[in-house]
Amino acid sequence: MADITKEELDERVALLRKFRSLLEQQRTKFQEYLTVLEKQEDSISNENTEALLAHTELEQQVIKNISNLQKVIVPMSKLYKASAIEMSAEDNSINKIQDDLNDLQTKVLKQNEINRDLLRIHIDSIKTQINSFKNPYKNLSSVYAQRQAVASYVEVNV
Repeated sequence: MADITKEELDERVALLRKFRSLLEQQRTKFQEYLTVLEKQEDSISNENTEALLAHTELEQQVIKNISNLQKVIVPMSKLYKASAIEMSAEDNSINKIQDDLNDLQTKVLKQNEINRDLLRIHIDSIKTQINSFKNPYKNLSSVYAQRQAVASYVEVNV
């Protein structure tokens, strides 16, 4: 390995620390997202539409944060790999964080699938309920009109 200067070493260490910090932030965001999805599942099950709407809005914010972090992490990861830092303890911590992220991502996808299935079931149930309603005014020309015999002759007295 070629000797590196103190400045290069400091830059690499700073890069490593920043990269680890970003990965930890992303892990925290994924944990938040998983929590939101779990609470969203409860709202779906309890048919609490207001809470479901709030969880959906929060979910969108968390996804946006994850997306923004990802825009920074991808180039930082390339820099990290290109710098070839040889610090096994630091590498292990980064590998652990990345493994945690992969595990969280799997859990998030699974929970998301569960929520989608629950929503699909509830939507089908609501559609069935709507279709089972009977409209008493279905064949009437007006809601106020009722079918009654109507006289065909009118007697007029002058």
